[in-house]
Amino acid sequence: MAKQRILVSDPISDKGVDLLRNHPDLEVDVNTGLSPEELLKIIPSYHGLIIRSQTKVTAKVLAAATELKAVGRAGVGVDNVDRDAATNHGVIVMNTPTGNTISTAELAFTLMLSAARNIGPAHSAVLKGDFPAARKAYAGIEINTKRLAVIGMGRIGAEFAKRAQAFGMAVVAYDPFLTQARADQLKVELAESPDAALTGADVVTLHVPLTDDTKHIINAERLALMNKGALVVNCARGGLIDEPALKAAIESGHIAGCGLDVYEDEPPSADHILFDLPKHITFTPHLGASTNEAQENVGIQVAEQLRDFFTTGEIRNAINMPSLDAAALGAIGGYLDLASSLGKFLAKLGPVNPDSLRVSYHGDLGEKDTALVSRTVLTGYLETARPDGQVNIVNSPAVASEMGLETIESTITAKTEYAELIVAELRKDGKKFRVAGTIIGKSPRIVEIDHLYVDTNIKGNFLIVRNDDRPGIVGLVGTALGAGGLNIANLSLARNKSGGNALNVIELDTAPSAEIIADLSAAPGILSVTSVEI
Repeated sequence: MAKQRILVSDPISDKGVDLLRNHPDLEVDVNTGLSPEELLKIIPSYHGLIIRSQTKVTAKVLAAATELKAVGRAGVGVDNVDRDAATNHGVIVMNTPTGNTISTAELAFTLMLSAARNIGPAHSAVLKGDFPAARKAYAGIEINTKRLAVIGMGRIGAEFAKRAQAFGMAVVAYDPFLTQARADQLKVELAESPDAALTGADVVTLHVPLTDDTKHIINAERLALMNKGALVVNCARGGLIDEPALKAAIESGHIAGCGLDVYEDEPPSADHILFDLPKHITFTPHLGASTNEAQENVGIQVAEQLRDFFTTGEIRNAINMPSLDAAALGAIGGYLDLASSLGKFLAKLGPVNPDSLRVSYHGDLGEKDTALVSRTVLTGYLETARPDGQVNIVNSPAVASEMGLETIESTITAKTEYAELIVAELRKDGKKFRVAGTIIGKSPRIVEIDHLYVDTNIKGNFLIVRNDDRPGIVGLVGTALGAGGLNIANLSLARNKSGGNALNVIELDTAPSAEIIADLSAAPGILSVTSVEI
């Protein structure tokens, strides 16, 4: 196998670089500080790219990166990656959400304490020689017994809550993905909305991404829900707070102050509207991940993710497709080849320009995370149905959306004669066409084509013959193939009823010629002949 080339265009830890260089199947170049023009010039020869925040992976870069398969971001934010363009070009984008969890939680907690106790203003006063006046001016706020609202109860939010509880705070959390069971495990009160979490809160800390839904999630109306003298802490993303509204709430005396590491516009100007506030304020220059330990962790983590992606197929922390770690790969990896073949059979045998593709699961498989299995069916279908376009596991949903092809996944409780079964079905104008497969022992098999039961391999050269169910058809087909020098490796026959329609799935050692297909198609009793090579 040819070596996979990886470009490290922003600085990461030496341990991360060494981890990549020590793998025999990878070739690594460290070339930091590239201008956009320099990156465009060299990116076409690389399969992987590792970045931090400096490198901008634009649509133009992705269009030039014809061999690129994966971008790894050493850090959480991927604002410098055009994710839509990456998906359209079939490039996986992965970040490292856990590498800086502790460092960010610790900084956010430090900002809360610093704002509560006026550390920043008091420090400046001591340096200016205003020691006696500062002792009187900067009385603090105790956080013991105070009510803390955590907006976003992911890894960082959970770590913050753990520290707050150790300081005697009562914690209420809002997160649309937080279950009651998980809230009970974390010993926090679960709020149904941001408003519910903020009502009566003495401190709020933010740990959510910046989206259309979360922009200015802290606004004038929500600040008014908090207790008088409350504090606002943000180590997540600038833009989560309506900064003029926060300024007004502090000046009115309703909010005591804030601790901020991020700002709506970065870097903020020296005359930022919040910087002239006198008390209960602490500002840092986006230092959430800036610890030696965090930098080391994210560098190693992003290197491990790209190494495993290129060498074992594992996908971890992908933001534009389902992840597939070692455990998930072990659970569903055996079904991926089967899923791909189901999609390819559909493309050859089903209707053109269908309205929808449904992937259904029977048996225990339906209880597992099958998102990647369904996407593999879709990818196999599109690869075969659209051979003129670049389609892969990353961009197949976007391609399907452009085609107007609806994709559906479902679990069927009805029992079949197989312990597990995957059914892939195309629908067009109310009509359906389906293929189904399972794994028998360790062998993936196609076991149904349009409700006719067959048993055949998932890869090879196949001739699919539909015919009237009458004597002599099998002999006619065998004679034609023998005359053409084609050897039959496997033959599976099925019919819907005696004298009805029949199906022959013939596996050949070599693909049939166009002439043989044309001769068979013209034979009496033959309804259709389709060659399928998988």
